[in-house]
Amino acid sequence: MFNPTLPLFKSSLSIPDTQGIKYAGSKLKLIPYILPLISKLDIQIIFDGFSGTTRVSQAFAKTGFKVISNDISEWSYVFGICYLNNKKKPAEYQELINHLNSIKGYDGWFTHHYGGYDFTEKAIQPDGSKKPWQVHNTQKLDGIRDEIDSLNLSEVDRAVTLTSLILAMDEVDSTLGHFSSYLKDWSARSYKIMKLKVPKLFKNVQDHIVLKGDISEAIKNIKVDFAYLDPPYGSNNEKMPPSRVRYAAYYHIWSTICKNDKPELFGKALRRKDSSDTTASSIFEEFRKDDQGNFIAVKAIEDLIQGINAKYIALSYSSGGKATAEELNTILNRHGTLIKTLKIDYKKNVMANMRWSNEWIPEAEESNQEFIFLIEKCS
Repeated sequence: MFNPTLPLFKSSLSIPDTQGIKYAGSKLKLIPYILPLISKLDIQIIFDGFSGTTRVSQAFAKTGFKVISNDISEWSYVFGICYLNNKKKPAEYQELINHLNSIKGYDGWFTHHYGGYDFTEKAIQPDGSKKPWQVHNTQKLDGIRDEIDSLNLSEVDRAVTLTSLILAMDEVDSTLGHFSSYLKDWSARSYKIMKLKVPKLFKNVQDHIVLKGDISEAIKNIKVDFAYLDPPYGSNNEKMPPSRVRYAAYYHIWSTICKNDKPELFGKALRRKDSSDTTASSIFEEFRKDDQGNFIAVKAIEDLIQGINAKYIALSYSSGGKATAEELNTILNRHGTLIKTLKIDYKKNVMANMRWSNEWIPEAEESNQEFIFLIEKCS
């Protein structure tokens, strides 16, 4: 249980600075709540099962924990290698970043598919398509991406350059923050000239582990003190197709930049074919029910909690997900002792602390409620 001898995070303490792209599932705002939640727990090794932009993993690492980070996406893996495996001073990368910025751009694969021209501030091209970037930036992307492959870089150095490139392109896009549709008018930032910067790196003292794969496979070989789980819950809005919440579809271009594999594309947004609903769906986003009439996604959450070898688990939950409050409450209490429940109200910028296991259920019936559950697993 709680260890009162361990240092307690106080509200006056600064939360570690982290870095990431614009991301629909970002847990940046949750970090100030997650760290105090575990401050009195006797833990050393942490598993971040759905790391996304790796902001939470970065915060854990900067706070002194050993981190095992996992995500199924290629770009998240690259971010993990960049931030968690780096052991150099940030300044040591400046010469490499300067070299990449000096590379001349050209009309390559990325420009052909994702670069657009400015037609009186309209992003709509003569063929009726819309593009996420202006040509002057995709040309730089083409040149720099080819140069990265031509250099004999270590895995960490390569990850740092790719992360820098993605962050730079994220600053000049003309999107709503994802790549399933693009704006009809060019955003103001799309006119800016893309320029790489050294990411906000830190010298890691721990030997963190970065994994890429399905979480059901990842948890088979790990034993940790604490696991933070933030599954990509499917929407419980029956009018919303599941493809609307699938992250492989939202961030397909970042994977393509990492792989530089010039994949087969489809649709108006020119998505990677392997990001389609039939090939890149997550069981946690599954909208169908099993033969017993239960949501498959809910069963997946229970299997995950049951299968992970951890003393403590913190589970993020949005009331817009497939799992109902009653179902999730049953799952949590079946596999452990619910120590604490936090309800976060972003609009009021406040946190409610609910200690009793069923106190949160009525609150979850309201829309857009965010919860974090801390449980101690059954031995």
